[in-house]
Amino acid sequence: MIFAPQPPTPSPAGPHAASAGACSRVKCLLVDDVAENLVALEALLQGEEVDILKADSGPAALELLLQHEDVALALLDVQMPDMNGFELAELIRGSERTRHIPLIFMAAGAQDQRRQFKGYEAGAVDFLYKPIDPHMLINKARVFFDLQRQKRALAAELQRRTEELYINEMFMAVLGHDLRSPLSAILAGAAMLQRPLEPGRVRELAARSEQAGRRMLSMIEDLLDVTRARQSGGLVMLAAPMDLRQQVERVLQEVRAAHPQRELRLQCAGDLRGAWDEARLGQVLANLLGNAMHHGSADQPVELELDGTAADAVVLRVSNGGQIPPALLPRLFEPFRGRSSTLGEQKGLGLGLFIVHQIVQAHGGRIEVHSADGRTVFTVWLPRSSATRAAGE
Repeated sequence: MIFAPQPPTPSPAGPHAASAGACSRVKCLLVDDVAENLVALEALLQGEEVDILKADSGPAALELLLQHEDVALALLDVQMPDMNGFELAELIRGSERTRHIPLIFMAAGAQDQRRQFKGYEAGAVDFLYKPIDPHMLINKARVFFDLQRQKRALAAELQRRTEELYINEMFMAVLGHDLRSPLSAILAGAAMLQRPLEPGRVRELAARSEQAGRRMLSMIEDLLDVTRARQSGGLVMLAAPMDLRQQVERVLQEVRAAHPQRELRLQCAGDLRGAWDEARLGQVLANLLGNAMHHGSADQPVELELDGTAADAVVLRVSNGGQIPPALLPRLFEPFRGRSSTLGEQKGLGLGLFIVHQIVQAHGGRIEVHSADGRTVFTVWLPRSSATRAAGE
């Protein structure tokens, strides 16, 4: 055995246990050519919320490091055939992918200062001699496990704050650019109305001002939805029994009135009744159809298919001509997607599909997109009856 005779005591509850519970499990690599030593080390560390990777040789250890990332600590036996611990450490330190892994050497025999210096030169953070004190090993290993968990937590926090900063910057871009155009139209119309005009011209200016005002209202509502989703973890739905066919007919009238030159086809099958938030599903339909009208090929029809033949769910499909760039697909449902280009080149705020995704999730459903061979299809699965909740839970 590699350990001193005294039995190890369980680690006390406290900050270490809290940090382990707060973050995902970490990985520890054990390398020793003696199987009994690997078993003893694994038993010693099993209460530390650690996934153990075991290797009985240097080449086997390198193979494991190729398969696993984010290893918190490696415990290396010095005396091994073919490739000793020092040689293995040099190979680990020589790779950009693994050079950050802390290494602790374990050696048998009396303390040898020259061998110890060689270990530190090979990149070790510590050097332990057998028989190893279990308390010492656990405490040393726990430091690196906790450091790895803290590293992950800091990385996650940095990612979260980076995303929040990006969203805030986009909010400012909307306020500074996108709302300016409809507001300018309203102000110009108001200035024109102060002059003597023909009744027909007055009605035209009033209609344009109303249209610009509705556009501003839609933008503001989208921004408020994003704020609600970020602050509360999702959009809260108010579900009630409804027939989706009736809501579809109302939305289709609005879309056809806004795009009289485009062909819009509807196909329904089965029972379209369920317990949903009627207003929010109308928003889903309007956003998906509006997205298809704006970005789809003008010479191909937009098709809406509602399939209620299944007993537990209704399937909604919106398809249009045209293909989404593959680079955009992974970020399609993120807010303000694609706004890194010149602001004037963008259509809308890039919030419609994000809000659709939030509404579908809040209904317990899911949404997918398939874009290939010149055709794009959005598919939504809506459970007929489910406890609606905040999206993202």
